[in-house]
Amino acid sequence: MNDHAYMARALALAEKGLYSTHPNPRVGCVIVRDGEIVGEGWHARAGEPHAEVFALQQAGERARGATVYVSLEPCSHHGRTPPCAEALVNAGVARVVAAMRDPNPQVSGRGLGRLVDADIDVLCGVMGDEARALNIGFVKRMETGMPYVRVKMAMSLDGRTAMANGESQWITGPAARAAVQRLRARSSAILTGADTVMTDRARMTVRPDELGLDAETTELATRAQPLRVLVDGALRVPLNVPFFQAGPALVVCATRGMPEDYAKHGHELLEMPTGDGGGRVDLQGLIRSLGAFGLNDVLVEAGPRLAGAFARLGLVDEYQLFVAPKFLGSGARPLLELPLEKMAEARELNICDIRPVGTDWLITAKPA
Repeated sequence: MNDHAYMARALALAEKGLYSTHPNPRVGCVIVRDGEIVGEGWHARAGEPHAEVFALQQAGERARGATVYVSLEPCSHHGRTPPCAEALVNAGVARVVAAMRDPNPQVSGRGLGRLVDADIDVLCGVMGDEARALNIGFVKRMETGMPYVRVKMAMSLDGRTAMANGESQWITGPAARAAVQRLRARSSAILTGADTVMTDRARMTVRPDELGLDAETTELATRAQPLRVLVDGALRVPLNVPFFQAGPALVVCATRGMPEDYAKHGHELLEMPTGDGGGRVDLQGLIRSLGAFGLNDVLVEAGPRLAGAFARLGLVDEYQLFVAPKFLGSGARPLLELPLEKMAEARELNICDIRPVGTDWLITAKPA
C-alpha cells in the first residue's frame, strides 16, 4: 500500500464521526510500521480523545519509528484534550503524513512545525481535497466565521413543493426521508420557518428509527440532537405546536418578545431585526451568529419564502434537492420565492452529483 491508500483508510475512519464530532472536525488516524497497520483511531465526540491518541494506544511500542497517516494536522494546543503533536513526538514516530493543515488561522502549521522541530519527516497535502470535503463546515467556519449552509427541499418533477392548500406530506418516499434524517444528524443546527412548523406540524428532530444506520452509529448520531432554530419574525408560532414540544429550541425574531415565556419552556429567544422596520429577521446576521456559536453545518428546511430569502441573499453553499417522479400541477407551490423577470437574472448552479434514492432522485448543487 502507498501513502494514498493509507490516507484513504484514515479518511474512512474519520467519516465514522460524521454524525457526532461537531463542533470538532472529523479526524482519522492510521499508524503503519514495516508495511503493517499497527494502530488505528478516529475522533468520536468533542471532549473525548482525538484520533491520534486512540491509534497510539493501539500501536503501543510499535509506534516508535512508524509512519502516521492523519486526515488533519495534529493539534498543537491544549484544549479539552492534550496536544496530539506532542503525543506523536513522545511516541517516537519517524514520519507523519497529513491530508491538510488545520484551517484555524491561529494554530495552522504549528502542529506540523512541532513535528519538524523534533526531526520527524512531515508530508502534508495527501488527499487534501477529500479531507476538506469531509469537514467543509468546520473549514468554512475557521476560515470565514460562518457555517456551511445546506438548503434541503423536496419537489415534484415539475418543481412544486406543496399543493395550493399547503399539503406536502409526502412528496418523496421512505428512502428519501431516511436520507433527510441523515442530513439532519450530520448537521450542527436545523433551521426552519414559522410556516413550516405550523402547516406541516414539523418537529425538525433526528428520529433514530428512520436513520437507516447500524446500532452503534445510530447511538452516536442521536446522543445529542442538533440545535433547532426557528425563524419567526413576528413571534406568531404558539408554544403548543409539536416543534416546541420536541425539546429546547432557539427562536429568532425581529420584534421584542417576552423571553421569559420561552425560557420557562426551555427555549431561547434571539432578537435580530433587519433594521429596515419591515419586521424581518436579519438572516445574514443570524448566520454569522450561528458561526460564532461554534456551529459548523446548518441545514435549512423551510418553505419557498424563507428558502428563497436565503438564495437571494447569497447565503446558500449547497442545495440538496430531492425530486419525486410525479407532477403536482400548475396550482401547486413553487420551489422558491425568487422573483426574477429576465433570463439574465437566472441563478446559475453547478450540479455536483445526481443519484437515485429509492424511487426518487437526489440532486446536489452549488451556486455557480
